Amino acid sequence: MTVAFRPRPSVVRRDSGLYGYERALTRRGLGPVAGVDEAGRGACAGPLVVAAVVLGGPIEGLGDSKLLTVSRREALYERITVTAGAVSVVVIPPGEIDDRGLHRSNVDGMRRAVARLPFDPGYVLTDGFPVPGLPVPSLGVWKGDRVAACVAAASIVAKVTRDRMMVALDERHPRYGFAVHKGYGTADHRRALRAYGPCPDHRFSFSTVARSGTDEAMGENEWGAGVA
Repeated sequence: MTVAFRPRPSVVRRDSGLYGYERALTRRGLGPVAGVDEAGRGACAGPLVVAAVVLGGPIEGLGDSKLLTVSRREALYERITVTAGAVSVVVIPPGEIDDRGLHRSNVDGMRRAVARLPFDPGYVLTDGFPVPGLPVPSLGVWKGDRVAACVAAASIVAKVTRDRMMVALDERHPRYGFAVHKGYGTADHRRALRAYGPCPDHRFSFSTVARSGTDEAMGENEWGAGVA
């Protein structure tokens, strides 16, 4: 197992910008740098989607996917997928999340996304927490999708991919409003669960689903209803 390598704190300054991590790591001979992020962690329906991205160069307007408009995310997604050095996407279905647990599925999805890149990066930046077992040195970056360009790019690829999948699920299960709330535990989604019960694309290990969408406390397999 590769031991995580952490660059000295002085390497990346607060004012170094969104590309500061990539520049600092590349100067140390640790490029190319891959960013990894996921979408759908807090949802109670639909898949968890993990993306890994190695940028091919600067892209204007990159940022945390959750803070961008839909049209801006879509435009950036197209730009990233056309110009990136490498992109990989892993889709983890609800049944796997139920069987293995959310966090374990998330960490494993990040490993799989890196493994599916067409070449080994020199370094990996993951959003939020460290991921053991990656094939190269890595670092978990708090709010990585706001401070590292490659992680921001991965967040956009993951979210746009998942949002499109949820729109397709809405066509199969129109009663739940998946195209609107993307599977998160909104009031409308909970009302639909109470009225119709869950469908096969819900995460049955989540208390929001297991308790028919009541407002009781979430179980340990739920991290909240934020839009990640």
